[in-house]
Amino acid sequence: MTTATAHLADTSKPAPSSTRAVGLWLFACAGMVLAMVVIGGVTRLTGSGLSMVEWRPVYGFLPPLSGEAWQRVFGLYRATPQYLEVNAGMTLDAFRGIFWWEYFHRLWGRIIGLVFFLPFLWFLVRGRVRGALAVKLLGIFILGGAQGALGWYMVKSGLVDIPEVSQYRLTAHLSLAFLIYALLVWTGLSLVYPKRLSIGDGRHRQTRQLALIALGLVAITVVSGAFVAGTDAGFIFNTFPLMEGRLLPPGYFETLSAPFEDHGTIQFNHRLIAFTSFALIVWVWWHSRWLALIPRARRAANILLAAAFLQVGLGVSTLLLVVPVHLAACHQAGAMILFTATIWFVFELRPPASR
Repeated sequence: MTTATAHLADTSKPAPSSTRAVGLWLFACAGMVLAMVVIGGVTRLTGSGLSMVEWRPVYGFLPPLSGEAWQRVFGLYRATPQYLEVNAGMTLDAFRGIFWWEYFHRLWGRIIGLVFFLPFLWFLVRGRVRGALAVKLLGIFILGGAQGALGWYMVKSGLVDIPEVSQYRLTAHLSLAFLIYALLVWTGLSLVYPKRLSIGDGRHRQTRQLALIALGLVAITVVSGAFVAGTDAGFIFNTFPLMEGRLLPPGYFETLSAPFEDHGTIQFNHRLIAFTSFALIVWVWWHSRWLALIPRARRAANILLAAAFLQVGLGVSTLLLVVPVHLAACHQAGAMILFTATIWFVFELRPPASR
């Protein structure tokens, strides 16, 4: 294999310790957001998301602490469509089983807010965060608050007429989580690894453009997966590669709303976008083999390829086994790992700030 000649910026010198500390803190926050997404997936898969019918952002960190308190929240739940149509006759002990998942999901969100805001204030007071970076981090914190409100807006859609949340609101909720995660990861990378790789020739620029397209496709795949989750479209057509012997599901071209409403169409689109993303990632990795890359960038490319294969395997297995909770949660975690690897590789190929 021949490798194109390129000039590589000196990336061996580490960032200043103060800047690196801020970056590592952002990585820790990103890891907590990743865990939050997985917890949210398990909450949805276990039917726990509608068990808490109140939104108390300030005082809601305390769970029911007495028998009377448990009877109160259980009484509120028994008036919801989910109890009346799905869980009629559920006992208090069974209710506790679904309540704790949703409670922990909301509690984890509050903990993330504290883990972000308190160190942010400390770094701000100490002068380690200032200027544009301070504004960016404040913006991320505001997005985090909006995410909590959007989560409640999503839950409310399942407390009115039907015992299911709106797939549109669920998709918006998950998409905002991925946006916050991407901002945390990219900002953390830029602080921990401030030096940039110089682009030596057209091959580097072309590979970066392809990697950016791959990142966009991965993001679209996540959005399409949210529609699969929001409509339970993964519980039908549990065969692969065909859909119960068909290339296309029935009624694929019938209505304009089918990509967001028809379960078979939603699942097929997710398959199509996912495998298009996979093929492009393989192509990006192949392109990267002919570039002169620093070891860290080469590692990012290899991890990206491995993450893509892992995610495809998890997705197909989840479908064939009819969405077991543990495997579906791994598939959701795999989506975030793939998203992270794509961001990382795009980051490694960024052009210099100035020439």
